[in-house]
Amino acid sequence: MPTDLLALPEPRRTALDQLIPELTAARSVALSTHINADGDGCGSEAALSLILSQRGIAATVVNPTPWPSMFGYLLPGIKDASARGGAALREADRLVVLDISDVGRLGSLADAVRGLPQPPLVIDHHIAGEQLPGTIRFADTTACATGELIYDLAVALEAEITAPIATAIYTALMTDTGGFRFSNTSARCLAVASQMLAAGVDPEQMYRRIYASVPVGRIRLLSEALQTITVEPGVGLATIAIAAGQLERHNVTPDDLDGVAEYPRSIEGTRLALFFRDLGHGKVKVSFRSVGDVDANALARRFGGGGHAKAAGAVVAGALAEVKASVTAVAREILSVR
Repeated sequence: MPTDLLALPEPRRTALDQLIPELTAARSVALSTHINADGDGCGSEAALSLILSQRGIAATVVNPTPWPSMFGYLLPGIKDASARGGAALREADRLVVLDISDVGRLGSLADAVRGLPQPPLVIDHHIAGEQLPGTIRFADTTACATGELIYDLAVALEAEITAPIATAIYTALMTDTGGFRFSNTSARCLAVASQMLAAGVDPEQMYRRIYASVPVGRIRLLSEALQTITVEPGVGLATIAIAAGQLERHNVTPDDLDGVAEYPRSIEGTRLALFFRDLGHGKVKVSFRSVGDVDANALARRFGGGGHAKAAGAVVAGALAEVKASVTAVAREILSVR
C-alpha cells in the first residue's frame, strides 16, 4: 500500500489543531447526530465515545431519535442518554455533533443545542447547510464518511484502534459507501478500511450484520414497493414510493428501508432516482439518488433538504401524490437541461 494514502491532508491537520484542544479540555462530552441516525452517524458516535474513554473523558450519546436496532451491536460500552434529550446535553462540558452541519437536522434537540453555553464542535463530511452555532469544525467533503475523519482524529490522539473501535469505524465507512460501491469510495477510504480489518474486523460478519440479516417483513414490503416503480427513460428519471402505514403493516422500521432507493437508480439509463415515503400527517420524506453529474444535493436543497452530490434527502409537506408531482416536475426540469 502506498504510504501516502493514510497521510493526513493538510487542511484536516489544521482543523484538528483547532479541534483537539477544545475536545480534550472537557471532562464530559455529549455526542449527537442527525434524526434517524444511519451507520455513519452511529459508527462515528460509537468510535469517538470509545476513543475518548481511553483519555478518561466521559462520553454520552444524546440523539434526537432512538438508536437504530440494526446498529445495536455497536452499543456495548456506550452510554446512551437520548431519552433525556436536552437535559443530558446540558450536563456535559461540551457537545460534539457528528455527520451533520445543519442544525435543523437535530430535530427535537435543535433548540437545546442553540441554547448551550459552549458552541458545539462539529465533525462532518457533508456540504454545509444551516450552520450549527460555533466556528470549530473538523469537516471535509472529500472524506468518504464521517468515520474516515474519526479515524484521523484517533491517529492524531494516538488512540489504540481496538476491535470495537475498528468495528464502529468500518460500519461508518461501509454504510456510507454502499458497501464500498458508491463514487465516494476513494483509495484512502479503502486504505482506512484495511486498517480496520487489521485491527480485527471480520468483513463477512459485517456484511451479514448490515446487508444480510433482514426481517421477512422487509422483503414483503420491498415486493410491494417495487410495484410502484415508474421510469421515464426520455429524461433518465425513475421513482419508487411507500405509502403511509406500510411499515406498520409489515412490522418493519425505517431502518429496514436502507437501500430501497438503489432499485430505481439501478435501472439502465437512470440519471436520477427518487424514493418517496409517506410519513403521514401531511409529510413525505424524499430520498434523491443520482448518477453521473446530476447534483442530488442541489435538488434536495430546492425542497429544504440537503446531503451529498450523489445522495441527499428532504422532508416535504403535502400528500404523497402532490409531493411526488411537484418534486418530479422540478427533477424533469433539471434533467432536461443536462
